[in-house]
Amino acid sequence: MVTPDRPLRIALLSYRSKPHCGGQGVYVRHLSRELDALGHRVEVFSGQPYPELDPGPRLTPIPSLDLYRDSDPFRTPHWHEYRDWSDVLETAMMWGGAFPEPLTFSIRVRRALAARAGDFDVVHDNQGLGYGLLGIGRLGVPLVASIHHPISVDRRIDLATLGPLDRLSRRRWYGFVRMQARVARHIARSGPLITVSASSRHDICRDFKVSPDRVRVIPLGVDTRVFRPGQAARVPGRIIAVASADSAIKGTATLLYAVAKLITERDAHLVIVGRPAPATERLAAQLSIADRVTFTHGLNDQAFSALLGSAQVAVVPSLYEGFSLPAL
Repeated sequence: MVTPDRPLRIALLSYRSKPHCGGQGVYVRHLSRELDALGHRVEVFSGQPYPELDPGPRLTPIPSLDLYRDSDPFRTPHWHEYRDWSDVLETAMMWGGAFPEPLTFSIRVRRALAARAGDFDVVHDNQGLGYGLLGIGRLGVPLVASIHHPISVDRRIDLATLGPLDRLSRRRWYGFVRMQARVARHIARSGPLITVSASSRHDICRDFKVSPDRVRVIPLGVDTRVFRPGQAARVPGRIIAVASADSAIKGTATLLYAVAKLITERDAHLVIVGRPAPATERLAAQLSIADRVTFTHGLNDQAFSALLGSAQVAVVPSLYEGFSLPAL
């Protein structure tokens, strides 16, 4: 491992960073903390939802219109919320069925970095890969990017579960994947792409058309000071699963069918760490297992570790994972 001869000034970018669920927020929090512990100066630039950082790294908010907030998803902003043309673009793309955040965040953060290019030695993008990043090279700051896995895989799995009409609208939603592939190839020409497993590297190279020698594998880690076997007794029949997003790729529906079969043979109770979609709640009711399934979210590390340690069985029902932190 090559270490720099002086601490680095790192701008870590994340277009959204849910604090307690979703890989991006978890990755940003822990990576920024450990880079800070190594003596580097880390400043996290994030759109909403903002991460909860540990002491040391600094957070610089890059506000969006927050069109997908949990309390009011797909909302239409009031006219006084618009600040510039990127806000108008964000709303127009949402109205058209696209997902605008990777693009509009990249435009806003490029503007923020242009005013402070001399403050950083390297810019590290976390899975955003928006067109605005193409302008960072002209600022004279090296750019690297982490890609946990290409969202093209999510797109294939998701579209395969839909009917023809739903497939058309969902294709518009996944329109950002084409942009991410182009930006990934551009970054790979001048700097490294970082991913978390050999499997993800294979998929990035296949779907984004990047040469394997331009992608470096750095596996994820887990803080064993927190996530370690506890002394408390395990709860009989408790099954734990973690769903960072309730989408087809996470296999939650398959898990519910399995639990419905299992409880005909033995006593069991499923706890899913994640926020359920309405369709998931309906399926649990249809299978008559709503009283055997509990959803929880917003847990801090200590509560999450204790919950994992209380289970007799942990399940990762995903159809695909680039790495799977829950498994680790």
